[in-house]
Amino acid sequence: MFELEEKGYLSLLIVIPVVALLFLYVQFWKNKKQKEFGDLELIKKLSPQKSVFKPILKIVLFLLGVTSIIIGIVNPKMGTKMEKVKREGIDIVFAVDISKSMLAEDVAPSRLEKSKQLVSQMINQLGSDRIGIIAYSGNAFPILPMTSDYSVAKMFLQSMNPGMISSQGTSIDQAINLAATFFDKKDKTSKLLVLISDGEDHSDNAEAAAEEAKKIGLKIITIGVGTEKGGPIPLKRNGIVESFQRDKENEVVITKRNAEVLTKIAKSCNGGYVDGNSTKAVLNYVKNVLDNTQRTEFESTQMANYQSQFQWFLAFGFLLLFIDFFVLETTTMWVRKMNLFNEKES
Repeated sequence: MFELEEKGYLSLLIVIPVVALLFLYVQFWKNKKQKEFGDLELIKKLSPQKSVFKPILKIVLFLLGVTSIIIGIVNPKMGTKMEKVKREGIDIVFAVDISKSMLAEDVAPSRLEKSKQLVSQMINQLGSDRIGIIAYSGNAFPILPMTSDYSVAKMFLQSMNPGMISSQGTSIDQAINLAATFFDKKDKTSKLLVLISDGEDHSDNAEAAAEEAKKIGLKIITIGVGTEKGGPIPLKRNGIVESFQRDKENEVVITKRNAEVLTKIAKSCNGGYVDGNSTKAVLNYVKNVLDNTQRTEFESTQMANYQSQFQWFLAFGFLLLFIDFFVLETTTMWVRKMNLFNEKES
């Protein structure tokens, strides 16, 4: 197992093909100018120490050296084993609405993408908490069981889309009921459900489900994404809008956020509602809730002993650049004597 600590620096690798193309252009330009100057065979005889192979060797050493240094800056880390560690934290389940109404773009880039961004930002605020993820529309579906591996959670989060669940609609009650099964009823760990939706609920059992969840000590925060004005649901192919969702009367469906439903659900379970259109408001609200929630000690399984490997790549890179500096473009005496490239006249 491995991870990259500073992935942003991978963009520096663009210099490798740029330098390689520049080298090829220079070689082409030199060859063209030599042809203009005179006969190539005669030029070679006038410059017997000029090597054909050395310039290629130097650019290969240089590119490998730079690549190795960039990888060193990224700092690959390698894990050696799984181990159980004791932590203090909260058990949090994120329930994300992936119904078709969440494709509406009244919130940029869309309600669903905004929801993913919010969850990702909230995960960034966590420390030692365990998290799980649920997707729901007409049905609820477990995406990730309780874990402390936030990188894995983000990976599963990004894969969520309306096509994951065939049954369309929005049944918030099923999301709450499924979330309750993520927690151990006998466990004294603080339990929190963060439910993100536009509030379009096609069932009438959400408040009842929240009341049942309250019995196991579950607290619910609801986050409303979308606008009261609403917007159409785009139907796309290859990222291009072809049409919009229509109802039985062939009218374009306008989906609107229903903050009232989400507020009632939150109040039924000692929680609160926050406007998801403002990332700052959501993060501040969730941080305040977490700061005022009691943390409990629990065991967590995680990849341990992640060791930085940057020093090996940096050392190898600088070694290659050091060798490149001392490699001359003229032929080496003993190589010239071997006549590897048949440069001597017969």
